[in-house]
Amino acid sequence: MKRSFLRLLLGAAFAVLAGCASGPQTPTAADARAALAPTGKLRVAVYPGSPTSLVERAPLSQMRGVSVDLGRALADRLGVPMQVEVFPRQQEAFGALQRGEADFMVTNATAERLRVADFAPPLVALELGVLVPPGSQVDAVERMDLQGITVGVSQGSSSERALRERLKVAQLQTFPSLEAAAEALRTKAIDAFATNKGILYELSAKIPMSTVLPGRWGSEHLAPALPQGRPAAGLAYLTTFTQEVRDNGELARAIERAGLRGTTAP
Repeated sequence: MKRSFLRLLLGAAFAVLAGCASGPQTPTAADARAALAPTGKLRVAVYPGSPTSLVERAPLSQMRGVSVDLGRALADRLGVPMQVEVFPRQQEAFGALQRGEADFMVTNATAERLRVADFAPPLVALELGVLVPPGSQVDAVERMDLQGITVGVSQGSSSERALRERLKVAQLQTFPSLEAAAEALRTKAIDAFATNKGILYELSAKIPMSTVLPGRWGSEHLAPALPQGRPAAGLAYLTTFTQEVRDNGELARAIERAGLRGTTAP
């Protein structure tokens, strides 16, 4: 009797040790679907004008952007349809994700956002730069903090928060949309516009003789995000997905298709 009990006890101990050695288990597709697409659809939050999110409004099959293409790839893996939710600005898109009204987006994983949403590891880093209209007094990234200079940023963006701390002399002006910022650059109402280079190159194509200056004043770390409070299987699956798309070329193809420039290794 004692010998039988000892065999059972040793068998249980070996089973526990084997489980520990194998590490965390990959979540099942059903668990991942329940965590990442609880409504039966993967709701992807995007905003237009940014290759990291949505280049421009278009029919679903023609939409381009890193968030869109990776959202499509994730939905295919989960076996659910993708539903793209378009918001005017990044701030509104991230707010929808934070409230659980969206399930997925690719965005800058700042320390502030890490407190209110869950992020998989970064996919790619993106240089922060400066776009200037012709004749601007700002002729280098290092020379935007000068007396009499007005630098534009997107309202509620991570660039706004970073530059409010960084700029000591220049004035900061916020814009509710990229279209409004482009108009301010065209009319030279501002001397420069600062954000990630993916957006800057998109804006530059719409503003004759404008220039994205060489150099950078910082970097964004783009990562997949999901709402906090979802089952752990969601973040575990998203972490595996992130590594897969980096390794198999899906991320590179999404970046190329979106025309995203200014990327570096995360």
